[in-house]
Amino acid sequence: MARDPGVTRRVSSQVARRAFSIRAIGEVVGELRRVTWPTREETFRLSIMVVAVAVAMGIFLGLVDLAFARIVGIILGN
Repeated sequence: MARDPGVTRRVSSQVARRAFSIRAIGEVVGELRRVTWPTREETFRLSIMVVAVAVAMGIFLGLVDLAFARIVGIILGN
């Protein structure tokens, strides 16, 4: 029994999903091969920078919080 060439075949959604995920994984692997990875020293230096900035921001926000707490305390008469 021959198929009618005018009738389009539908691919099941499970097969389509599997084909898409395999293609997506291949694209991810291809992109990861093109990445310029940092050296160990660069990673360490940038990590120290991130920690230092986080500590500085924490201290700054803590001081701002103390200042606002004192201002509100003065306004409320505490």
